[in-house]
Amino acid sequence: MCGICGILRTGQNSDNERRTSEMMNAMNHRGPDDRGLWSDNKIAMGFVRLSIIDLSSTANQPMKDENGRYVITFNGEIYNYIEIREKLKEKGHSFRTSSDTEVLLKSYIEWGKNCLEMLNGMFAFAIYDRYSGKLLIARDRYGVKPLYYYHNGNILIYASEIQPILKVMPELKEANEEAVFNYLVFNRTDYNNDTFFKRIKKLGHGCYAEIDNGFKSGKWYDLKDRLKNHVNTGGLLEKLESSVKLRLRSDVPVGVCLSGGLDSSAIMSILTRKFGRRDINSFSAVYGADFKYDEKRFISEYEEEIDKMYYTTPTYKTLFDDKEKFINAQGEPIPSTSPYAQFKVMELARNYVKVTLDGQGADEELAGYHYFFGNYFKELLIRFRLAALASEIISYRKLHHSNYAYKTFAYYLLPAFLKTKLRGDKAGYLGKEFYGEYSKNNIIAGELYSSGSLNEALYKHFEMKLEHLLKWEDRNSMHHSIEARLPFLDYRVVEHCLTLPSKEIIYRGETKHTLRKEMSGIMPENIRKRSDKIGFDTPEDDWFREGIFTKYIQEMLNSEEFRNLKCIDTDKAILLFKLHTEKKINISKDIWKWINLDMWYRNFIN
Repeated sequence: MCGICGILRTGQNSDNERRTSEMMNAMNHRGPDDRGLWSDNKIAMGFVRLSIIDLSSTANQPMKDENGRYVITFNGEIYNYIEIREKLKEKGHSFRTSSDTEVLLKSYIEWGKNCLEMLNGMFAFAIYDRYSGKLLIARDRYGVKPLYYYHNGNILIYASEIQPILKVMPELKEANEEAVFNYLVFNRTDYNNDTFFKRIKKLGHGCYAEIDNGFKSGKWYDLKDRLKNHVNTGGLLEKLESSVKLRLRSDVPVGVCLSGGLDSSAIMSILTRKFGRRDINSFSAVYGADFKYDEKRFISEYEEEIDKMYYTTPTYKTLFDDKEKFINAQGEPIPSTSPYAQFKVMELARNYVKVTLDGQGADEELAGYHYFFGNYFKELLIRFRLAALASEIISYRKLHHSNYAYKTFAYYLLPAFLKTKLRGDKAGYLGKEFYGEYSKNNIIAGELYSSGSLNEALYKHFEMKLEHLLKWEDRNSMHHSIEARLPFLDYRVVEHCLTLPSKEIIYRGETKHTLRKEMSGIMPENIRKRSDKIGFDTPEDDWFREGIFTKYIQEMLNSEEFRNLKCIDTDKAILLFKLHTEKKINISKDIWKWINLDMWYRNFIN
């Protein structure tokens, strides 16, 4: 787990090395253990290392093959590197290190970019062929590891984060207003390969690009095609166990981010009750019994099973003190303070481990969010399964005592322009001209929220929604020099879940039905049967009513810089904030977006 960066030009330039070094300096947090820089004619490749597998200096990067033809920089982990190494040995390859980096490099030498299909891991890497002058960059299947770039025909600049690119190309500090619109209206980011910066792109998940007298990109992993041809064999539990086992491969200590929810608890239960591991530390965010969403009672189920459990308690004071550090670490706006809880958990974990496991991805493959009930109801209606629809509607009400699923069901039946209008009206503070410019033909309303079945909705979440969660996790963990591993995003687990019948995912008002069923007798029963959905949440609605925040927000809303943001009608925002402080409404997520946007524009754009 590391950070990579580089500059490739059509002609030679002696400035490549200096500028690449500056990019490395901008992401030292991703790799405090070592750094390396290699250059040759028209290219420079930089690397900062967080040592996880093979801690020796021989595994440092950039790494060259024995003949000096190929050079690699690689961020991530190839979990099945031991098995691939054995195949390469059979083909006559020898190894100087016990690292997965060397396995990846020699896999490319042996099989070319077809080697990507053999990899079980999370990765973003660059391999340069000194003989042909061709550079290959690639990302993992679902976008766990990031890779950003700027390309104008004469120069390619790439890096694991956006900030290093801005460091050497400050002229790219130009906001992508369409991304800002979808952030404010739909709470969505990273739904395509654009970023919040108009001319900086990200390489798509499951994609590669070859740069040699041009920029040619393509998909090496197509989830839709994989799902069409996939045949399920065996159960989810055996695949999840195998995934967890692979992700325990490490030469440094491993811990678990334990929220108390079903997903992280499934991982912890496999570790303790299937693998007999008591030595795995856990890290959690708690808020005290007064906070109705505190999950300590569920987390405590493991007190007798593991040796050490660590807790952090984010507060409005810590958020106020950390807000600039947190926002700058993310680099792009985020739509709520929930990732801040994870930020503090990673800050805690860095004192004890270098690697964490958590349950990211399970909600997208097993319909963990309650709005997925709306997709399921729509599927049953379209297929005219009215008896099943009535049964599920009644079951949802009995189990959850909520109307939320019915509202999303009705919303998903609307045409795209009405979906956008309703969300825009709900925000209530958007600038009139800004809304008019970006509300037409909206990709979120037209694609992500227009699925005709539950399985289609899950697939689109992997294509258009999951990646922003993965980005936040990458920034939160790597800011604190932690490697976060995600067992639910093993491709075997994903393809299994996304090809299950809908009734194996949602059944009688219950989400994640197949996981709950297979974890019977393994997971504590009151976690297995819990029906609420919390995760690493925060009491942000109360936080923004505290004096220290109300003073800050009022000053921000009345500042000249904020009034110059064309995306927000400041007078409406001031009125809405007053109603929030009076506890007449709860618009905490919108308030956070104002804070985040204001600081992002100040620090990254203006």
